[in-house]
Amino acid sequence: MSERGSWSFILVAAGTGSRVGGMPKQFRKLGPEPMWMWSANTAEELFLRGIIDELIVVFPRGYDFAETKDKFKVPARFTVGGHTRTESVLNALREARADFVMIHDAARPFVSAELCEELVQIVSSEPESGAIPLLESVDSLKIVDSNISALPRDKIFRTQTPQAFLRAPIAEILASSRVGATDEATLWTGAGKKLFHVRGSEKNFKITTDFDWMTANALVEAGRILRVGMGYDIHELVPGRKLILGGVELSSALGLLGHSDADIICHAVSDALLGAAGEGDIGTMFPASDARYKDADSTLLLKDVIELVASKGWRVVNVDVTLAAQIPKLGNRIGNITHSLKGLFTSNCPYAQVNIKVKSGEQIGSVGRAECMECYAVAHIEKYDQ
Repeated sequence: MSERGSWSFILVAAGTGSRVGGMPKQFRKLGPEPMWMWSANTAEELFLRGIIDELIVVFPRGYDFAETKDKFKVPARFTVGGHTRTESVLNALREARADFVMIHDAARPFVSAELCEELVQIVSSEPESGAIPLLESVDSLKIVDSNISALPRDKIFRTQTPQAFLRAPIAEILASSRVGATDEATLWTGAGKKLFHVRGSEKNFKITTDFDWMTANALVEAGRILRVGMGYDIHELVPGRKLILGGVELSSALGLLGHSDADIICHAVSDALLGAAGEGDIGTMFPASDARYKDADSTLLLKDVIELVASKGWRVVNVDVTLAAQIPKLGNRIGNITHSLKGLFTSNCPYAQVNIKVKSGEQIGSVGRAECMECYAVAHIEKYDQ
Protein backbone atom coordinates (compact mmCIF):
# COMPACT_ATOMS: atom_id res chain seq x y z
CA MET A 1 0.00 0.00 0.00
CA SER A 2 1.40 3.46 -0.97
CA GLU A 3 1.25 6.69 1.01
CA ARG A 4 -1.94 7.41 -0.92
CA GLY A 5 -3.62 4.49 0.81
CA SER A 6 -4.94 1.49 -1.10
CA TRP A 7 -7.26 2.05 -4.07
CA SER A 8 -9.86 -0.02 -5.92
CA PHE A 9 -10.84 0.88 -9.48
CA ILE A 10 -14.50 -0.06 -9.94
CA LEU A 11 -15.58 -0.42 -13.56
CA VAL A 12 -19.36 -0.42 -13.99
CA ALA A 13 -20.17 -2.43 -17.13
CA ALA A 14 -23.58 -3.81 -16.18
CA GLY A 15 -25.86 -1.73 -18.40
CA THR A 16 -28.02 -2.91 -21.28
CA GLY A 17 -27.00 -0.13 -23.69
CA SER A 18 -30.62 0.17 -24.83
CA ARG A 19 -30.23 3.67 -26.28
CA VAL A 20 -27.62 2.43 -28.76
CA GLY A 21 -29.53 -0.80 -29.44
CA GLY A 22 -28.41 -4.34 -30.20
CA MET A 23 -25.60 -5.91 -28.19
CA PRO A 24 -24.92 -4.10 -24.89
CA LYS A 25 -22.54 -1.34 -25.90
CA GLN A 26 -19.83 -2.26 -23.39
CA PHE A 27 -19.29 -5.55 -25.29
CA ARG A 28 -19.16 -4.03 -28.75
CA LYS A 29 -15.74 -4.06 -30.38
CA LEU A 30 -14.11 -0.64 -30.27
CA GLY A 31 -11.01 -1.11 -32.36
CA PRO A 32 -9.48 -4.46 -31.38
CA GLU A 33 -11.24 -4.93 -28.03
CA PRO A 34 -14.65 -4.72 -26.36
CA MET A 35 -15.38 -1.20 -25.18
CA TRP A 36 -15.16 -2.08 -21.45
CA MET A 37 -11.58 -3.29 -21.96
CA TRP A 38 -10.39 0.23 -22.81
CA SER A 39 -11.11 1.41 -19.27
CA ALA A 40 -9.76 -1.86 -17.87
CA ASN A 41 -6.52 -1.20 -19.75
CA THR A 42 -6.34 2.22 -18.09
CA ALA A 43 -6.77 0.48 -14.73
CA GLU A 44 -3.93 -1.84 -15.70
CA GLU A 45 -1.73 1.17 -16.43
CA LEU A 46 -2.66 2.70 -13.07
CA PHE A 47 -1.70 -0.54 -11.34
CA LEU A 48 1.66 -0.67 -13.11
CA ARG A 49 2.27 2.94 -12.00
CA GLY A 50 1.55 1.94 -8.39
CA ILE A 51 -1.59 4.10 -8.16
CA ILE A 52 -4.29 1.44 -7.69
CA ASP A 53 -4.24 -1.98 -6.06
CA GLU A 54 -7.13 -3.85 -7.65
CA LEU A 55 -9.78 -3.79 -10.36
CA ILE A 56 -13.44 -4.68 -9.74
CA VAL A 57 -15.64 -5.11 -12.82
CA VAL A 58 -19.44 -5.23 -12.67
CA PHE A 59 -20.96 -7.23 -15.54
CA PRO A 60 -24.64 -7.92 -16.38
CA ARG A 61 -26.16 -10.95 -14.73
CA GLY A 62 -25.62 -14.03 -16.90
CA TYR A 63 -22.43 -12.80 -18.54
CA ASP A 64 -19.71 -15.47 -18.57
CA PHE A 65 -16.52 -13.73 -17.49
CA ALA A 66 -14.49 -16.93 -16.89
CA GLU A 67 -12.15 -16.26 -19.82
CA THR A 68 -11.58 -12.70 -18.62
CA LYS A 69 -10.03 -13.53 -15.27
CA ASP A 70 -6.47 -14.04 -16.46
CA LYS A 71 -6.20 -11.11 -18.85
CA PHE A 72 -4.73 -8.64 -16.36
CA LYS A 73 -1.65 -8.12 -14.25
CA VAL A 74 -3.73 -5.99 -11.88
CA PRO A 75 -5.55 -8.22 -9.34
CA ALA A 76 -9.08 -8.35 -10.78
CA ARG A 77 -12.40 -9.58 -9.45
CA PHE A 78 -15.81 -9.66 -11.08
CA THR A 79 -19.34 -9.33 -9.83
CA VAL A 80 -22.83 -8.99 -11.28
CA GLY A 81 -24.98 -5.90 -11.56
CA GLY A 82 -28.28 -5.17 -9.87
CA HIS A 83 -31.55 -3.67 -11.08
CA THR A 84 -30.25 -0.12 -10.65
CA ARG A 85 -26.88 1.59 -10.95
CA THR A 86 -26.76 2.01 -7.18
CA GLU A 87 -27.26 -1.73 -6.64
CA SER A 88 -24.52 -2.50 -9.18
CA VAL A 89 -22.04 -0.17 -7.52
CA LEU A 90 -22.92 -1.59 -4.10
CA ASN A 91 -22.17 -5.10 -5.36
CA ALA A 92 -18.75 -3.87 -6.47
CA LEU A 93 -18.12 -2.11 -3.16
CA ARG A 94 -18.79 -5.37 -1.35
CA GLU A 95 -16.02 -6.96 -3.43
CA ALA A 96 -13.57 -4.09 -2.94
CA ARG A 97 -10.83 -4.44 -0.34
CA ALA A 98 -9.07 -1.08 -0.60
CA ASP A 99 -9.43 2.05 1.55
CA PHE A 100 -10.54 4.22 -1.37
CA VAL A 101 -12.46 3.65 -4.60
CA MET A 102 -12.72 5.22 -8.04
CA ILE A 103 -16.06 4.42 -9.68
CA HIS A 104 -16.01 4.62 -13.47
CA ASP A 105 -18.50 3.98 -16.28
CA ALA A 106 -17.40 1.52 -18.96
CA ALA A 107 -19.27 3.74 -21.43
CA ARG A 108 -16.41 6.28 -21.07
CA PRO A 109 -13.61 4.28 -22.76
CA PHE A 110 -11.11 7.12 -23.23
CA VAL A 111 -10.45 8.00 -19.59
CA SER A 112 -6.79 8.81 -19.01
CA ALA A 113 -4.51 7.60 -16.24
CA GLU A 114 -3.52 11.21 -15.62
CA LEU A 115 -7.11 12.25 -14.83
CA CYS A 116 -7.45 9.31 -12.44
CA GLU A 117 -4.21 10.22 -10.71
CA GLU A 118 -5.44 13.78 -10.11
CA LEU A 119 -8.52 12.42 -8.34
CA VAL A 120 -6.40 10.03 -6.25
CA GLN A 121 -4.12 12.83 -5.12
CA ILE A 122 -7.04 15.02 -3.98
CA VAL A 123 -8.95 12.36 -2.06
CA SER A 124 -5.80 10.87 -0.55
CA SER A 125 -4.98 14.27 0.95
CA GLU A 126 -8.62 14.99 1.94
CA PRO A 127 -9.93 11.53 2.93
CA GLU A 128 -13.34 12.73 4.15
CA SER A 129 -14.02 14.42 0.82
CA GLY A 130 -14.85 13.10 -2.62
CA ALA A 131 -13.59 14.29 -6.01
CA ILE A 132 -15.09 14.25 -9.49
CA PRO A 133 -14.19 15.53 -12.98
CA LEU A 134 -16.27 18.43 -14.31
CA LEU A 135 -16.39 20.23 -17.65
CA GLU A 136 -17.83 23.63 -18.42
CA SER A 137 -20.97 23.77 -20.52
CA VAL A 138 -20.14 25.10 -23.98
CA ASP A 139 -23.79 25.56 -24.99
CA SER A 140 -26.35 28.10 -23.93
CA LEU A 141 -28.85 26.27 -21.72
CA LYS A 142 -32.59 26.79 -21.44
CA ILE A 143 -35.39 25.61 -19.16
CA VAL A 144 -38.49 24.73 -21.15
CA ASP A 145 -41.64 25.01 -19.04
CA SER A 146 -44.66 27.18 -19.75
CA ASN A 147 -42.05 29.52 -21.14
CA ILE A 148 -38.41 29.27 -22.20
CA SER A 149 -35.89 30.80 -19.84
CA ALA A 150 -32.10 30.79 -19.71
CA LEU A 151 -29.76 29.18 -17.17
CA PRO A 152 -26.50 30.86 -16.19
CA ARG A 153 -23.99 28.86 -18.24
CA ASP A 154 -21.02 29.82 -16.06
CA LYS A 155 -22.54 27.87 -13.16
CA ILE A 156 -23.49 24.73 -15.12
CA PHE A 157 -20.98 21.90 -15.47
CA ARG A 158 -21.04 18.45 -17.05
CA THR A 159 -20.17 15.59 -14.68
CA GLN A 160 -17.87 12.76 -15.67
CA THR A 161 -16.40 9.64 -14.10
CA PRO A 162 -14.40 8.24 -12.42
CA GLN A 163 -15.62 9.60 -9.10
CA ALA A 164 -13.37 9.05 -6.09
CA PHE A 165 -14.34 8.44 -2.46
CA LEU A 166 -13.32 6.78 0.76
CA ARG A 167 -14.86 3.31 0.41
CA ALA A 168 -16.66 2.85 3.74
CA PRO A 169 -18.69 6.08 3.74
CA ILE A 170 -19.73 5.88 0.08
CA ALA A 171 -20.84 2.27 0.65
CA GLU A 172 -22.88 3.35 3.68
CA ILE A 173 -24.46 6.24 1.79
CA LEU A 174 -25.45 4.05 -1.17
CA ALA A 175 -26.79 1.29 1.08
CA SER A 176 -29.04 3.73 2.96
CA SER A 177 -30.22 5.61 -0.14
CA ARG A 178 -33.93 5.49 -0.92
CA VAL A 179 -33.70 7.53 -4.11
CA GLY A 180 -32.14 6.77 -7.44
CA ALA A 181 -29.19 8.77 -8.72
CA THR A 182 -27.32 8.93 -12.02
CA ASP A 183 -24.00 9.24 -10.21
CA GLU A 184 -22.53 8.67 -6.76
CA ALA A 185 -21.56 12.31 -6.25
CA THR A 186 -25.23 13.29 -6.07
CA LEU A 187 -25.80 10.97 -3.11
CA TRP A 188 -22.47 11.98 -1.55
CA THR A 189 -23.31 15.69 -1.47
CA GLY A 190 -26.90 14.87 -0.50
CA ALA A 191 -25.46 13.26 2.63
CA GLY A 192 -23.68 16.53 3.46
CA LYS A 193 -20.23 15.38 2.34
CA LYS A 194 -17.65 17.73 0.86
CA LEU A 195 -16.83 17.34 -2.83
CA PHE A 196 -13.84 18.63 -4.79
CA HIS A 197 -13.51 18.68 -8.55
CA VAL A 198 -10.83 18.58 -11.23
CA ARG A 199 -11.15 19.60 -14.84
CA GLY A 200 -12.50 16.74 -16.90
CA SER A 201 -11.56 15.87 -20.46
CA GLU A 202 -13.58 16.34 -23.64
CA LYS A 203 -12.22 12.97 -24.76
CA ASN A 204 -13.71 11.30 -21.67
CA PHE A 205 -17.21 11.51 -23.12
CA LYS A 206 -19.94 8.97 -22.49
CA ILE A 207 -21.06 6.76 -25.39
CA THR A 208 -24.84 6.92 -25.25
CA THR A 209 -26.17 7.41 -28.79
CA ASP A 210 -25.31 6.05 -32.24
CA PHE A 211 -23.56 9.33 -32.98
CA ASP A 212 -21.39 8.90 -29.88
CA TRP A 213 -20.50 5.40 -31.07
CA MET A 214 -19.51 6.68 -34.52
CA THR A 215 -17.44 9.42 -32.90
CA ALA A 216 -15.64 6.91 -30.68
CA ASN A 217 -14.79 4.69 -33.64
CA ALA A 218 -13.53 7.68 -35.61
CA LEU A 219 -11.25 8.63 -32.72
CA VAL A 220 -9.92 5.09 -32.50
CA GLU A 221 -9.17 4.91 -36.21
CA ALA A 222 -7.56 8.37 -36.19
CA GLY A 223 -5.19 7.22 -33.46
CA ARG A 224 -4.37 3.85 -35.00
CA ILE A 225 -0.72 3.15 -35.81
CA LEU A 226 0.15 0.09 -37.90
CA ARG A 227 3.52 -1.62 -38.26
CA VAL A 228 4.62 -4.74 -40.17
CA GLY A 229 7.79 -6.75 -39.55
CA MET A 230 9.40 -9.70 -41.32
CA GLY A 231 11.44 -12.48 -39.75
CA TYR A 232 13.61 -15.17 -41.33
CA ASP A 233 15.59 -18.09 -39.93
CA ILE A 234 17.48 -21.10 -41.25
CA HIS A 235 18.82 -24.11 -39.34
CA GLU A 236 20.73 -27.17 -40.45
CA LEU A 237 19.10 -30.60 -40.07
CA VAL A 238 21.38 -33.10 -38.29
CA PRO A 239 21.00 -36.48 -36.57
CA GLY A 240 20.95 -36.66 -32.78
CA ARG A 241 18.96 -33.43 -32.23
CA LYS A 242 15.33 -33.00 -31.20
CA LEU A 243 13.02 -31.46 -33.78
CA ILE A 244 10.94 -28.76 -32.09
CA LEU A 245 8.63 -26.52 -34.11
CA GLY A 246 6.43 -23.88 -32.52
CA GLY A 247 6.98 -25.48 -29.13
CA VAL A 248 5.90 -28.96 -30.32
CA GLU A 249 8.43 -31.81 -30.26
CA LEU A 250 8.05 -34.03 -33.33
CA SER A 251 9.23 -37.54 -34.07
CA SER A 252 12.06 -37.28 -36.61
CA ALA A 253 15.41 -38.88 -37.41
CA LEU A 254 16.83 -35.40 -37.91
CA GLY A 255 16.61 -32.32 -35.73
CA LEU A 256 17.61 -28.68 -36.10
CA LEU A 257 21.07 -27.61 -35.03
CA GLY A 258 21.42 -24.42 -32.99
CA HIS A 259 22.66 -22.81 -29.78
CA SER A 260 19.16 -22.95 -28.29
CA ASP A 261 16.61 -25.68 -29.05
CA ALA A 262 16.66 -24.30 -32.65
CA ASP A 263 12.88 -23.83 -32.82
CA ILE A 264 12.97 -22.13 -36.19
CA ILE A 265 9.33 -21.03 -36.09
CA CYS A 266 9.67 -19.26 -32.72
CA HIS A 267 12.87 -17.60 -33.94
CA ALA A 268 11.35 -16.26 -37.15
CA VAL A 269 8.23 -15.03 -35.35
CA SER A 270 10.38 -13.35 -32.69
CA ASP A 271 12.35 -11.47 -35.34
CA ALA A 272 9.17 -10.42 -37.14
CA LEU A 273 7.70 -8.97 -33.93
CA LEU A 274 10.93 -7.24 -32.92
CA GLY A 275 11.31 -5.79 -36.41
CA ALA A 276 7.76 -4.45 -36.45
CA ALA A 277 8.26 -2.81 -33.06
CA GLY A 278 11.68 -1.41 -34.01
CA GLU A 279 13.44 -3.43 -31.31
CA GLY A 280 16.34 -5.07 -33.16
CA ASP A 281 16.53 -8.87 -33.49
CA ILE A 282 16.79 -12.01 -31.37
CA GLY A 283 20.53 -12.25 -31.98
CA THR A 284 20.90 -8.99 -30.07
CA MET A 285 18.29 -9.82 -27.43
CA PHE A 286 19.42 -13.42 -26.85
CA PRO A 287 23.04 -13.64 -28.12
CA ALA A 288 24.46 -17.09 -28.92
CA SER A 289 27.59 -16.06 -27.00
CA ASP A 290 25.56 -16.07 -23.77
CA ALA A 291 25.66 -19.45 -22.00
CA ARG A 292 22.23 -18.77 -20.50
CA TYR A 293 20.66 -19.51 -23.88
CA LYS A 294 22.43 -22.82 -24.49
CA ASP A 295 19.63 -25.30 -25.37
CA ALA A 296 17.11 -22.65 -24.28
CA ASP A 297 13.39 -23.27 -24.75
CA SER A 298 12.56 -20.91 -27.62
CA THR A 299 8.92 -20.61 -26.56
CA LEU A 300 10.16 -18.82 -23.43
CA LEU A 301 12.28 -16.51 -25.57
CA LEU A 302 9.28 -15.75 -27.78
CA LYS A 303 7.17 -15.04 -24.69
CA ASP A 304 9.80 -12.50 -23.61
CA VAL A 305 9.58 -10.88 -27.05
CA ILE A 306 5.78 -10.76 -26.92
CA GLU A 307 5.91 -9.21 -23.45
CA LEU A 308 8.43 -6.60 -24.63
CA VAL A 309 6.27 -5.68 -27.62
CA ALA A 310 3.14 -5.47 -25.43
CA SER A 311 4.98 -3.32 -22.86
CA LYS A 312 5.59 -0.76 -25.62
CA GLY A 313 1.83 -0.49 -26.14
CA TRP A 314 1.64 -2.71 -29.25
CA ARG A 315 -1.07 -5.30 -29.89
CA VAL A 316 -0.28 -8.23 -32.15
CA VAL A 317 -2.98 -8.46 -34.81
CA ASN A 318 -1.71 -11.23 -37.08
CA VAL A 319 1.28 -13.53 -37.46
CA ASP A 320 1.69 -15.43 -40.72
CA VAL A 321 4.38 -18.15 -40.94
CA THR A 322 5.72 -20.07 -43.91
CA LEU A 323 7.98 -23.03 -43.13
CA ALA A 324 10.02 -24.59 -45.94
CA ALA A 325 10.82 -28.22 -45.09
CA GLN A 326 11.34 -31.44 -47.06
CA ILE A 327 11.17 -33.85 -44.12
CA PRO A 328 9.43 -34.92 -42.01
CA LYS A 329 5.91 -34.70 -43.42
CA LEU A 330 4.15 -32.11 -41.28
CA GLY A 331 0.68 -31.77 -42.77
CA ASN A 332 -1.11 -33.62 -39.97
CA ARG A 333 0.80 -31.73 -37.24
CA ILE A 334 0.17 -28.16 -38.39
CA GLY A 335 -2.95 -27.86 -36.24
CA ASN A 336 -0.99 -28.81 -33.10
CA ILE A 337 1.88 -26.46 -33.95
CA THR A 338 -0.51 -23.57 -34.67
CA HIS A 339 -2.38 -24.18 -31.42
CA SER A 340 0.88 -24.22 -29.48
CA LEU A 341 2.16 -21.04 -31.10
CA LYS A 342 -1.13 -19.17 -30.61
CA GLY A 343 -1.11 -20.15 -26.94
CA LEU A 344 2.08 -18.13 -26.42
CA PHE A 345 0.15 -14.94 -27.18
CA THR A 346 -2.76 -15.57 -24.81
CA SER A 347 -1.54 -13.53 -21.83
CA ASN A 348 -0.39 -10.37 -23.59
CA CYS A 349 -2.12 -10.43 -26.97
CA PRO A 350 -5.25 -12.59 -26.62
CA TYR A 351 -6.79 -11.43 -29.91
CA ALA A 352 -3.76 -12.27 -32.08
CA GLN A 353 -4.43 -14.42 -35.13
CA VAL A 354 -1.79 -17.03 -36.01
CA ASN A 355 -1.44 -18.90 -39.29
CA ILE A 356 1.21 -21.47 -40.31
CA LYS A 357 1.83 -22.88 -43.79
CA VAL A 358 4.34 -25.57 -44.75
CA LYS A 359 5.96 -25.74 -48.20
CA SER A 360 7.94 -28.70 -49.46
CA GLY A 361 11.42 -28.12 -50.85
CA GLU A 362 10.39 -30.18 -53.92
CA GLN A 363 13.86 -31.82 -53.87
CA ILE A 364 15.37 -28.49 -54.94
CA GLY A 365 18.23 -26.75 -53.16
CA SER A 366 19.41 -27.31 -49.59
CA VAL A 367 15.85 -27.47 -48.25
CA GLY A 368 14.85 -30.00 -50.92
CA ARG A 369 17.87 -32.14 -50.07
CA ALA A 370 16.76 -32.14 -46.40
CA GLU A 371 19.94 -30.37 -45.35
CA CYS A 372 18.05 -27.59 -43.56
CA MET A 373 14.73 -25.89 -42.92
CA GLU A 374 13.90 -22.26 -43.64
CA CYS A 375 11.18 -20.20 -42.01
CA TYR A 376 9.63 -16.86 -42.93
CA ALA A 377 7.27 -14.88 -40.68
CA VAL A 378 5.33 -11.66 -41.10
CA ALA A 379 3.89 -9.87 -38.06
CA HIS A 380 1.26 -7.14 -38.12
CA ILE A 381 1.08 -5.05 -34.92
CA GLU A 382 -0.86 -1.94 -33.98
CA LYS A 383 -1.31 0.54 -31.20
CA TYR A 384 -3.94 3.16 -30.48
CA ASP A 385 -3.03 6.62 -29.32
CA GLN A 386 -5.65 7.52 -26.71
